[in-house]
Amino acid sequence: MFLEKIKSAESGVLLYGITPPKTGTSPERVAEIAQKTMERLATLDIDALVVYDVQDESARTKEERPFPFINALDPFAFASSYLGPLTIPKIIYRPAGKFSAAELSDWLEELHNHSFYPVFVGVPAPDFPVKTSLQEAYDLWKQYQDTSVIGAVTIPERHNVLHDEDVRMLDKMNCGVSYFISQCIFNLDYAKQVIEDLALSCHRQNTPPPTIIFTITACGSAKTLQFMEWLGIHVPDELKEDLKTSDDILEKSVKICLDIASALTTFCLERAIPFGFNIESVAIRKAEIEASIDIANGIGQMLKDKGLRQSAIASPVSTAVNE
Repeated sequence: MFLEKIKSAESGVLLYGITPPKTGTSPERVAEIAQKTMERLATLDIDALVVYDVQDESARTKEERPFPFINALDPFAFASSYLGPLTIPKIIYRPAGKFSAAELSDWLEELHNHSFYPVFVGVPAPDFPVKTSLQEAYDLWKQYQDTSVIGAVTIPERHNVLHDEDVRMLDKMNCGVSYFISQCIFNLDYAKQVIEDLALSCHRQNTPPPTIIFTITACGSAKTLQFMEWLGIHVPDELKEDLKTSDDILEKSVKICLDIASALTTFCLERAIPFGFNIESVAIRKAEIEASIDIANGIGQMLKDKGLRQSAIASPVSTAVNE
């Protein structure tokens, strides 16, 4: 249903985002992680699974990285080799600039053969040598546009500084992009400004707006909060203080996430912007993983209560998982 929902600009799309296991993990352990992931997702009513491409962004800032960077497995290889029984669509991130046109062309063909969907992202640092431009990458994808959809990333923090996120999004829409997945949202005002400016720009150009999928993630510790800020996610001072002084930072962050999702739902509905949510789960702590499930269920129920989602008809995992 993901393809149909995006093509028809239906609101209420619900995604769940993960990172692949770390490079060097034994195949047996990778299979075990995949099995646990599929069992966890079998309980969720989601439209697609996002599998991120993990990049080292240390060159982007002079500030010290709170956690050491460890390479992860290729997201397409992990999804295609280990998550086969998970029958929901997979959305695969890839930094287009790191690959040649021939490499990207082959990758897109493999992706299409698996009924996966691409999201092209930028390179990890401004001075990174680019092999293929985003425009060239989108041109390579266009041969699949009748039977696929392609997404892109939107960053409200960038819009707060440069005030041109709506222009960037319209440019990508002209290249075939029909939905955008945001960076994690903790600053509600930043997200609202992107929505407002995009709605105005689309109205001026008489262009149907794209679907915006807001990424929501729990924060389980002060160090995780520090890492989020290192990644460029803006957490308002008042919100930051609420998290740091709460008796249970994880529980508090779940409530904040659900409040943000509710506010964005109201805001998008008022402006006729098709929207959805991507619940990000990239932590390894069990409590944070369970919190992501709670958020996904909470947002899913909120969307159903507003008539924006129907309950899943069948399990997203084939019986092969339990064989």
